[in-house]
Amino acid sequence: MAEARAIRRRWLTIGELVAVAGVIIAALTLWNNWSDQRSERLEKTEADARAVATQGRLELRASVIEEGHQVALEDPAHEILETTVAFPAPLRIGTQNPVLPRIEGGWFASQVLGATDGGPDVREGRLPALVTVTYRAGDSTKRDRAIVELVWRTSGRLLAGRTLRIEAARIRERGGDQARIDALWSQEFARLKAR
Repeated sequence: MAEARAIRRRWLTIGELVAVAGVIIAALTLWNNWSDQRSERLEKTEADARAVATQGRLELRASVIEEGHQVALEDPAHEILETTVAFPAPLRIGTQNPVLPRIEGGWFASQVLGATDGGPDVREGRLPALVTVTYRAGDSTKRDRAIVELVWRTSGRLLAGRTLRIEAARIRERGGDQARIDALWSQEFARLKAR
């Protein structure tokens, strides 16, 4: 009989151990589920923050149109409200505020032709332009800048001297200021004079 009581106690002890193990497993499962949900919420919040930041960022694109006489500026994700274009100060071209987002070759052709006069008729080079854009991102209005590099080419004409055509346009860098485009033009002008 004493032996039967000892066996009964042993079964109670094993039953208690099984119950405690079940409680521990349930607690670990609950904690694991809570932890997974928390990390999913954090990942979703970070992804949403990245999407909002990307959505608000200007992705300016430049493409040559009108047979090399203009450059169209656009951002497929945002409506461009206002555009200001500044050129290197040594060229003495005033700031341009076009109604449509564009750069016209006529704004700088005579100044570039004058700066490169006295050499061969056929020349090519790069002209930096500082483009400041005001655009709509969601419900807010934002402003951003970029340096657009205009690749130009001159050619001679039979009667009227030389002409300039825009061959390509690309976004050189985001941001920038007047000093930066002046420095870029100074480097380019030195390169042109060395030829």
